[in-house]
Amino acid sequence: MSAPKFSTLTSRCVVLPVQDVDTDQIIPARFLKVTDKLGLGEKLFCDWRYLDDGSPNPKFVLNQPEARGAQVLVAGHNFGCGSSREHAPWALVGFGFQAVISTMFADIFKGNAVKNGLIPVVIEPAAHAALVAQRAGQPDLEITIDLKSQTVSWLGQMPLMFPIDPFSRTCLLEGVDELGYLQKFQKQAEAHEAAHA
Repeated sequence: MSAPKFSTLTSRCVVLPVQDVDTDQIIPARFLKVTDKLGLGEKLFCDWRYLDDGSPNPKFVLNQPEARGAQVLVAGHNFGCGSSREHAPWALVGFGFQAVISTMFADIFKGNAVKNGLIPVVIEPAAHAALVAQRAGQPDLEITIDLKSQTVSWLGQMPLMFPIDPFSRTCLLEGVDELGYLQKFQKQAEAHEAAHA
């Protein structure tokens, strides 16, 4: 299966500095009956984004004008905790996010994110606090994420290294999932089997 190749992204960001955002807050359980990603972006943070009458909550960050077109979410510590649900990265990608920056991600969320083309970028708390403060005074602040060099930077900030496992990085750079990566070696595997049959 192929996905868009990810190399470098420069985009405005949206800041949601809430700690311990769990997967049920990202995409409520009532929307998990679907097996198709289509339309899940509209359900992202549904209980925060919409009022009881279904109208957009004007105070929620994703409903602010500067959120339109932003491809980077700057999230609080321990983003994506709670139950494992692939729908969480589906909803984030469906909304238009290509990366999430935090000081820590839940391991299962991080794995589901990279499998769905969403880059989880971990930075130190001091850098995160500086980014949040700078973005508060500069709504059009752009962030650059360079997957090849594994760095993230923004105006006035030297590039910061972020960790990502080599296999996930390769799959994201090549625009393939795990199966797609393995299929590249199908002919070699068949030749090996034929030679040893």
